[in-house]
Amino acid sequence: MVSDSSLRIGGVIPPLVTPIEATGEIDVRSLERLIAFQLDAGVDGIFLGGSTGEVALLDSAQLRTLTEVAAGTVAGAVPVLVGAVDTGTRRVVEHARLAASAGADAVVVTAPFYIRPNAAEVVEHYRRVAGAIDVPVVAYDIPSAVGIHLTPDIVAELAADKLVIALKDSSGDLADFRETLRRTGGTLPTLTGSELLADTSLELGAAGIVPGLGNVDPHGYVRLHRAALAGDRAAARAEQDRLARLFRIVTVADPARIGFTAGALGAFKAALALRGLITCPATNPPLLPLDENETRTIREMLEEAGLGSVGRGGSAVS
Repeated sequence: MVSDSSLRIGGVIPPLVTPIEATGEIDVRSLERLIAFQLDAGVDGIFLGGSTGEVALLDSAQLRTLTEVAAGTVAGAVPVLVGAVDTGTRRVVEHARLAASAGADAVVVTAPFYIRPNAAEVVEHYRRVAGAIDVPVVAYDIPSAVGIHLTPDIVAELAADKLVIALKDSSGDLADFRETLRRTGGTLPTLTGSELLADTSLELGAAGIVPGLGNVDPHGYVRLHRAALAGDRAAARAEQDRLARLFRIVTVADPARIGFTAGALGAFKAALALRGLITCPATNPPLLPLDENETRTIREMLEEAGLGSVGRGGSAVS
């Protein structure tokens, strides 16, 4: 169906990591703990199966379990968004239907990749996905991963035809972000995926933020968002500066040993394990884990940021 949903997307919506056991199975208890922690922080939604959630590495069984556990744990308190990302429209529809049947409130969809589609084909992709499923679609612009940029022209057409209900912008292109906001005239909630430019994006008119670092410190991003809404630019900037220092954890891993993605996701998972939120910091293959020295450095950075262990009820204990 064409998306004409009453679902409203905005605020702080962290893209959650996917906690797994050493066997590769979803660690259900860790996922429940992580979601409870996010809800305690006051987030406005959760996003499963995004880039931070290792969407490119999940199998269908993992995606279904993730969605079912999340929907059950959230119990309608906030929207549950689930990634439906693949090389072509048929595969995306298959993932989206799976997510919808497991309880997703909306699916998050990138442009198709590998085939190098043009703008018309990208719009057709969204048209066919939206027409084939019964939940609304959020467009996801992440050209660094898929090689296709959802330009302001493309997004304006998606919005005008009501094919999507929101946009998650992880392009890093503030000029196009601003132009997209202008072209859509406030009719399409546009969220930034930047951990480092959240305050700037909100000042420009972003409807919310989707920060991977929000796994580790959701309370910080909620404070930033609330300060921005209140017009307290100094408080928002101060919180952004603190979070930017914490974001350095993604640079700890040795790039000669593991890739950037493994280093960044491994850092988030190592931090969550150190905070007692997930049991195992493992990532899906072929991503390799952080070593003991790297994990020790992340522990020191958490201590510097005042982030200690987390109580059983999901409340932060510094």
